[in-house]
Amino acid sequence: MEQAKLEAPTEYGSDKNGLVWGYRFQTGSTATLVTSDQVAAELAIARDDATFYWLHFSLANAGTERWLRQHAGLPEAYYTEFHAPSSATRVEQDGDALVAVINDVALDFQNDVADVSPVTLGVRPGLMVSARLKPLRSIDRLREWVRSHRECRSPVALLTRLLENQAVVLAEIVRKSHGRVDAIEDSVFTSRVGGNRAELSALRRQLVRMQRLLAPEPGALFRLLNRPPPWMTEEDTQQVRQSAEDFAAVVADCTALVERGKLIQEELTAMVNEQTNRSLFLLTVVTVMLLPFNVVGGLFGMNVGGIPFATDAEGFWVVIFIVTVLTALVWRVLARRFRR
Repeated sequence: MEQAKLEAPTEYGSDKNGLVWGYRFQTGSTATLVTSDQVAAELAIARDDATFYWLHFSLANAGTERWLRQHAGLPEAYYTEFHAPSSATRVEQDGDALVAVINDVALDFQNDVADVSPVTLGVRPGLMVSARLKPLRSIDRLREWVRSHRECRSPVALLTRLLENQAVVLAEIVRKSHGRVDAIEDSVFTSRVGGNRAELSALRRQLVRMQRLLAPEPGALFRLLNRPPPWMTEEDTQQVRQSAEDFAAVVADCTALVERGKLIQEELTAMVNEQTNRSLFLLTVVTVMLLPFNVVGGLFGMNVGGIPFATDAEGFWVVIFIVTVLTALVWRVLARRFRR
């Protein structure tokens, strides 16, 4: 009953201090829920190294930054990221803390390029803080992992798990995109253009934006691993390296899919151009074939004196015969030209 009470949101999906959820981790036991008031009291006193916290905040709540500045003990660079205009992925070390901005897809992701949003992370000994503007899928998966009574030994291990979740989410999106691209490619092979161009363009825009936002993440992690903070253990370093390599592989798959989509889009454009050229060619041929009718009709349609066959009873059929002969000659010239 107490746990259900702790999880109930009050303002903007969070409590009065902006905390969406908070967990206390201790070695050898599963995580337990904590409130912002409990965390504030516990952070104010000395703790053993076997205890750390994960606090997840909503940036839509005005109380978030105020509470974090009072109790979290994170560097100023972390709070600067709350107001930064750019959401580019980066991982930086500031003193004994890590400040990171990673991009994730929204919890209700619907294959829209606007459904990618950043989460700002602050990691120091004994604490990991995450803050976002709207619910995100990888963060939610991490919460489900914690709630399934999994043990976690350190904030960096929790961060590594978040990166793994992010790679899994991106891999799922890439896999679904592969299926959509396969269907479009099959349509191209059967010469059915239809609405594939618009769908493929939207898919490429989504993948290109995700690639631009997520591709810098492995590089940022590898730069961090070159000079890790002293409180990171060797096991933590290895896990972060493995996560960076896995994420780089998924980003590479995304890049390959973008290139594949580009080639299919070029093929679709070529098909459309070819259909347009055929239509213009047919229109040109019909226009040339009807040229004798237009010329003769224009000449005989002038309302002037001296029009030939004006008083001849067989004049109409004579004109038809002349126009037919001229049309046959034009068609023969065109046919010879096409054979060449």
